Amino acid sequence: MGVPTQRLPVALQPIWATNGVLLGHEYLYRSVSGRPAGVDGWVAARQDEASASVLRTMFGDGGVAAGSALAFVNVTRSFLVRDRPLPAPRGRLVLEVVETVPAHAGVLLGLRRLRARGYRIAVDDYTASTDQRAMLPYADFVKVDCRDLVRLPGDALEGARRYGAQLVAEHVCDVEMLVRALELGFEFLQGDALGAATTQAC
Repeated sequence: MGVPTQRLPVALQPIWATNGVLLGHEYLYRSVSGRPAGVDGWVAARQDEASASVLRTMFGDGGVAAGSALAFVNVTRSFLVRDRPLPAPRGRLVLEVVETVPAHAGVLLGLRRLRARGYRIAVDDYTASTDQRAMLPYADFVKVDCRDLVRLPGDALEGARRYGAQLVAEHVCDVEMLVRALELGFEFLQGDALGAATTQAC
């Protein structure tokens, strides 16, 4: 069964600078009931439609995106290679490239083209894979799950910074992880310790 094409509830979670200034929110797909749907385990076509649903809700006609804070939305390969349309960036839309996207020539060309059009790019769930490293020249943000810190290669964070990307620590769920992220020099923080994801009906 496919994902419905109507607007669905979305969840949003704040992303904070370490000085307490709000950078933006990540907007997350939710099921009709408003609960997490396990999108990471879906087949590619359903993941595509989940991303499209969030983008329609936030930036389509009558969309609910407002204000000046950045809006981070997970996108799949199809949005980077022109298989699926994207809303106008409005200076706010950050495309989070999910970790399953391969860094083939079409994707890298798409990243360069999208940045030139005013979109910002985030490499999501960064583990310093070969594909993710190839995307770093086009990344404005690199997001690292705090639960992955213990298995990152020693040069992973410095490599992510080399091209000018700013680092976002994700899944900061307690004070210990918060302190660790600060020690490692992350510029931005996201997770339940700083604000749980809140579902909104749209």
